[in-house]
Amino acid sequence: MNSNIILVVLGEPNSTFSEILFKYLISSNFKKNKKKLILIGSKKLLKEQMKVLKYNISINEVLDIKKATKKFVNIINVEYKFRKPFSKITTGSSQYIEKCFNLALKLIKKNSIKFLVNGPVSKKHFLKKKFPGITEYIGSKFNSKNQVMLIYNKYLSVSPLSTHIPIKDVVKFVKKERIIKNIIKINEFYKIKLKKIPKIAILGLNPHCESIHKISEEEKEIIPAIKFLKKKKIYVQGPLSADTFFLEKNIRNFDVVIGMYHDQVLTPIKTLFKFKAINVTIGLPFVKVTPDHGPNYEMIGQNRSDPKSILYAFDFLNKIK
Repeated sequence: MNSNIILVVLGEPNSTFSEILFKYLISSNFKKNKKKLILIGSKKLLKEQMKVLKYNISINEVLDIKKATKKFVNIINVEYKFRKPFSKITTGSSQYIEKCFNLALKLIKKNSIKFLVNGPVSKKHFLKKKFPGITEYIGSKFNSKNQVMLIYNKYLSVSPLSTHIPIKDVVKFVKKERIIKNIIKINEFYKIKLKKIPKIAILGLNPHCESIHKISEEEKEIIPAIKFLKKKKIYVQGPLSADTFFLEKNIRNFDVVIGMYHDQVLTPIKTLFKFKAINVTIGLPFVKVTPDHGPNYEMIGQNRSDPKSILYAFDFLNKIK
């Protein structure tokens, strides 16, 4: 597989992604970049956004990825009609975003490219409730099911068993088989990509891992999954109570925390590491990374966004093969 290229889908044009991308491209981190960086999106829009944000970065337009070079920022142009460099997010950009993703995924399949970074998209306007998130959207393009969301930091990562779903539906996802499949994928990812055998903590669903019902989810689903994983020689512990788990004395003993729902683990990880974390999708034929922030409507075009997550994303991809 081609591990010398990172494709970057620019995503929602009316977001802060171009801003944090510019901040990466003028940083010392980019100068240390070991892989060819190829952007997928509108060159004209990117140039106009540079003017607004007062950046001056050379963009090398290529028609063939073989013409890309490590010395420059390469872009494969996708036409996009716009009136202003930054506007309110609407469904008007949906076709453009779709074209960008389709082109990137076509290049991945044709050239066996291993790494994809995508800018944020609006779940409301682009995904239109057809998919919980961009992870599931891309998975559908490859007929790939059961992708795993890993919010990665080298000191501690978290993974929610269910992603962007209503809290009332969470219990439907707390199943033995799902817990086992997700943890096996995470364990393999750490072993193969990060050369590390991870220590994995599994949180309970109910407060204090207890329930007023006769049989709790911990007893019915979580504990049997843990017993099975231990037989497979995977290092897991749990179920652990979520309300006290993220104390320093606890988290220093683990590499990954499996939560039963999105905010159970994403709230503490963002409190601990703020923007120094990235969203890694496991279970695709390639590694997909998303900087851990959304379109950030409130700060579009203001040049005030924190770029730590995108710096962390590219540094991460430059270290793995």
